[in-house]
Amino acid sequence: MPLAIVFSRANCGIEAPEVIIEVHISKGLPSLSIVGLPEAAVKESKDRVRSALMNLDFEFPPRRITINLAPADLPKKDGGRFDLAIAIGILVASGQIANSELDKYEFAGELALNGSLRSFNGALPFALANQNKQRSIIIPYSNASEAALPKNINVLPANNLMEVCAHLNGSSLILPYKSSRKEINEEYELDIADIKGQEHAKRVLEISAAGGHSLLMLGPPGTGKTMLASRLPTILPFMTEKEAIETAAIYSVSGKKFVAERWLQRPFRNPHHTASSVALVGGSSPPRPGEISLAHNGILFLDELPEFSRTVLEALREPLESGFVSISRAAYQAKFPANFQLIGAMNPCPCGNLGSNNKPCHCSPEQIHRYQNRISGPFLDRIDLHIEVPALPKGVLSQPRNENATETSLVVRERCTKARKIQLERANKPNSALIGPEIDHFCSLSKENRTFLENASEKLRLSARSFHRLLKVSRTIADLDSEEKIQEKHLSEALRYRRKISFIH
Repeated sequence: MPLAIVFSRANCGIEAPEVIIEVHISKGLPSLSIVGLPEAAVKESKDRVRSALMNLDFEFPPRRITINLAPADLPKKDGGRFDLAIAIGILVASGQIANSELDKYEFAGELALNGSLRSFNGALPFALANQNKQRSIIIPYSNASEAALPKNINVLPANNLMEVCAHLNGSSLILPYKSSRKEINEEYELDIADIKGQEHAKRVLEISAAGGHSLLMLGPPGTGKTMLASRLPTILPFMTEKEAIETAAIYSVSGKKFVAERWLQRPFRNPHHTASSVALVGGSSPPRPGEISLAHNGILFLDELPEFSRTVLEALREPLESGFVSISRAAYQAKFPANFQLIGAMNPCPCGNLGSNNKPCHCSPEQIHRYQNRISGPFLDRIDLHIEVPALPKGVLSQPRNENATETSLVVRERCTKARKIQLERANKPNSALIGPEIDHFCSLSKENRTFLENASEKLRLSARSFHRLLKVSRTIADLDSEEKIQEKHLSEALRYRRKISFIH
C-alpha cells in the first residue's frame, strides 16, 4: 500500500485540532519531504524517524517519500509530537506492518534515535479532544498518567516503537492504562493556625476564599502579609474535576510537571516583581500561557505590588474582568483561560516604616503619595477587598500557640466549602463571578438596606464597579452566616473592606 493515513493532533493553545498525516511512497530518487506548514523541529522528524527505523531493523524505503500534514493552513509546531505517527505511516505505506484499522487510533510522541518514545507537551488536551472521536490514543508511557485524567479515554501507553508495531500487527497487544490518581489530598505543609494575631486579616482571608474575591493587603514589612497569602490555598475549597482538568491542561501545554497526587489542589503562583508582561500574561511564538493562566482556578500572589511595572499591572485589568486572555501573533492566535484570584501585598511607603511601631518613617508626603499612586485607580477598583495589616502589639509573637483557641485550615476550609456550595447551587458560579442581572437577582436588598448602601456609597464616592463588588462581598458574608438575605450587618462589614486604604493623613 503506497499510501497510508494516520491520525494525530497539533497543539494550539489548550486546544488540539486534528491533523491527518498522509504518507505516500512513489518511484523516484530517494528523498523525504514534509509539507503542511511544519516548523523546523517538525521537519527534523525525518532524521529521527530514519535513525529509529534503521536501529530497530526496519527498512527505510529507498524511494521518494512525501508526507503531508493536513490541514495545510494549520501551522505544525511543538517539536517531535508527530514522530510516532510519521514512523507508523512509513511502515504501513511500505508494507512492513499491516494496515490494521489505523482509523481507530491516534498517535503522538517523540522518537529517540534508538526507537524509544519520549514525552511531549500537551498530552491532556490531546486526550480531551479524543473524547468525542471514539479512538484509542497511543502515546509514550511517560504521558499516560496525564492523558488518563479524563473519563472515557482509552489510553494505550508504549515505551518504544516496537511495542506499537506489535500492537498494530496483533502479536502483542498494549493494555489500556489504568489511572491510579488520588481523588484528593488534604495535606498541606502550611496552616492558617500558624499565624499569631491578625484576626481581622484571617476573617478577610476566609471571605476571599469563600467567594473567590480578590484582595489587597497594605502594611509595614514583617506584619504577616506574605504569610497570610501563602495560607490562603489551605482554606480554599478543592477544585471540581472540571476545574482541575482545565488547570491541568494549561500546565500540560506549558511543559510544567504534572503531579497526580495534588491535581485537585488549587495552584498558587508567586511571580517576582521584575516579571515582564509576557511572563505574566503569556506570549512568545508559539504563544505559551503566562502566570495568570498558570494560576487559573487558583491564586496569583503579587508581593511588593507597587514594584511591578505599571504596564504589567495594567495588563491584568482585562483578564480580571473577562477570565481569559487572548494572545495574537501575525500567523497564530491562542486563547488561554485566566480565572484567578488576585492577592496583592504592598508597603505603605518606599521605606516601608510608615505606621510601624518600631522604626520611624523618613519619607516625605510627596514620596509616599508617588509610591502609592504607582497603582492606578482603575486597577484598585477591580480588587474586591482592601485591608490594612498593622504591626502586631508587643508580646503577641512571644505567646505560645493555643491549640484549642486557634482554628486550623481544615476547620476554616469546611466553612468556605459550605458557603461555596451554596453559591454553586444558587448561581452555578462563585459570587465573585456574578455579572449584571445576576447581581440584581441574587444580591437583592430590602428598601432600608438599599437606602443604607446608597448613602454609604455616596459618602465613600464608590464607582458603579465598586458598588457591585461590594454587593458581591456582602452576598459572600451572608453565605458564610447561612443567611438567605443580605442584612445590614453584612453590608457594614463589606464596607469596612471597601474603603480606600492609605497611611497618608
